[in-house]
Amino acid sequence: MKFFQRLGRSLMLPVAVLPVAAILSGIGYWIAGAAGENVASAFFAAAGGALLDNMALLFAVGVAIGMSDKSDGTSALAGLVSWLTVTTMLKPETVQVLTGAAELEAVDPAFDRVQNVFVGILCGLIGAWAYNRFKNTKLPDWLSFFSGKRSVAIVSAGISLLVAIALFFVWPLVFGGLVTFGEWILTLGPVGAGIYGMMNRLLIPLGLHHALNSVFWFDIAGINDLQNFLDGAGGDGVYGVTGQYMTGFFPIMMFGLPGAALAMYVTAKSTRKKVVGGILLSAGVASFFVGVTEPLEFAFLFLAPWLYVIHAVFMGISLAISALLPVRMGFGFSGGFIDLVLGWVNPLAQNPWLIPVMGVAWFVIYFLVFRFVILRFRLKTPGREDDEDLTTDTGSVGDARFAATAERFIAGLGGKDNIVSLDNCATRLRLEVADPARVDEAALRRAGAAGTMKPGGKSVQVVYGLNVQFVKDAMEDLMAGREPAATTASGVTPHAPVATLAPAVVTLRQPIAGRVLPLSEVPDPMFAEATMGPGVAIEPTGDTVVAPADGIVTTMFPTAHAVGMTLPDGTELLIHIGIDTVRLKGDGFRPLVAQGAEVKAGEPLVSFDPASIRAAGLSLITPVIVVNNEDATIRFS
Repeated sequence: MKFFQRLGRSLMLPVAVLPVAAILSGIGYWIAGAAGENVASAFFAAAGGALLDNMALLFAVGVAIGMSDKSDGTSALAGLVSWLTVTTMLKPETVQVLTGAAELEAVDPAFDRVQNVFVGILCGLIGAWAYNRFKNTKLPDWLSFFSGKRSVAIVSAGISLLVAIALFFVWPLVFGGLVTFGEWILTLGPVGAGIYGMMNRLLIPLGLHHALNSVFWFDIAGINDLQNFLDGAGGDGVYGVTGQYMTGFFPIMMFGLPGAALAMYVTAKSTRKKVVGGILLSAGVASFFVGVTEPLEFAFLFLAPWLYVIHAVFMGISLAISALLPVRMGFGFSGGFIDLVLGWVNPLAQNPWLIPVMGVAWFVIYFLVFRFVILRFRLKTPGREDDEDLTTDTGSVGDARFAATAERFIAGLGGKDNIVSLDNCATRLRLEVADPARVDEAALRRAGAAGTMKPGGKSVQVVYGLNVQFVKDAMEDLMAGREPAATTASGVTPHAPVATLAPAVVTLRQPIAGRVLPLSEVPDPMFAEATMGPGVAIEPTGDTVVAPADGIVTTMFPTAHAVGMTLPDGTELLIHIGIDTVRLKGDGFRPLVAQGAEVKAGEPLVSFDPASIRAAGLSLITPVIVVNNEDATIRFS
């Protein structure tokens, strides 16, 4: 199960770029349908098609990165090499040469469908395995140029040749069998339409749904459902018949899958809703408007395969019901809103108003069923994946807790001999390491890090929180062979009892005059992605930071570029003046209160010189963060 959870997360990388591509293609198709082919329709169609037409390649690269031990471009290159090897070996032109076929048309049509998502995922797994297994391979001196990471792509190509040979014999048999199966389904009427709909979804991960689609949508078996509908009254279509193998897709694609997306969002962990919400929303929009469902389907296919089976059954039921009812609709692109609008006035469209009615029902069904199954069986849908087990010392306080964390951080960073330099800013350690490959991000997370960032080169940043200074001090003591110095857990003697959990909505006085911004506009990913905690930012017009509420100054950093406060209700705040201003080493900053001081709302805390910060080329944007409650929201009164 861990493998499939990891694979599911890997698929989110390419999935995240598909919804926008789908919408662009849909706009192009919409313009072409309404006004004919023109420059605008060609522009949008090409922009979206650039990604959609190469979706399988995106999966090959994304899976190679996501399934590798470390995010490394070498694994992506290996996945790309595998994809190019397999698809080139099996393209019709190559197969013609290998088989000695006289004409290209004599090549089995199955090889026209080799560039599919299944092959893309398979190639990505080959690239990741080659990277994980051979990235540290040492060869004899005369072959040393190909040692280590340079060997990965070579191994990937070799394995891919063997896979291509196997697919050369297997792929045509599978593809041909599905065409025969589709022709049999034709004899079953509405039940057959339902079986086709279910199999269509079940074959999506393998890319083999095209074989079934060709039977029902095109002229292989004489149905030609798609083309007959597009031809309208002037074609061979029959009113009340044509479209029965397409109509049932509309309610599911436009309404059912967005209902599933909502269910996955409401059941996600509160700490991850922000991340998965954006992906699910964009994927839901693509499904509704354009009928491109892969971004949503692959979001839960490998994380919760039983949900995908339920989805396939629902699709089959939808097609069976649509075939029974007096409702018919068709599409040229897919079963989304754009095609519904374009096909509404088609002479072969029958009672199209029933499609939104059925859709609303499917939205409710998908939402309720998905939500129930996810919660009942604790499925690992997006936002509910297993966390790394966190190792905590509940009995350790003060210097013992920081010493334990420091010891684990040193180990996670590759040992003290791998740490070249060590410093800290308001909430994170800033390090230079000898070998970034020795940094174990999972171990750092288990030790208590909120996140790890590698800005480039040999720089590493480890986000910890307001007490990062004491972890840094303990690390320096341990690295020098000294006993870590004693301190209280907060670094100061608290003057008032505090609660252990901050409230959800924190109402504050604005600590400095200026324009209020969302965190997403902060030019630092650790703040912008809320890794340090939720909050807001201010673009200052003043030069003095005041206390946003009554409380205790629990942390006044030596450089005075950041202040930590604890409020009476337990809320822990960080006010970080400017971005990366720790580099100024205190120049231009003047603390106005001492660490440990009790302050009232509006009391000045720090003054600073905006001109000197700008002269250093640094941003003045000042984040205000809640560091002890990931669900908190800051509101200025």
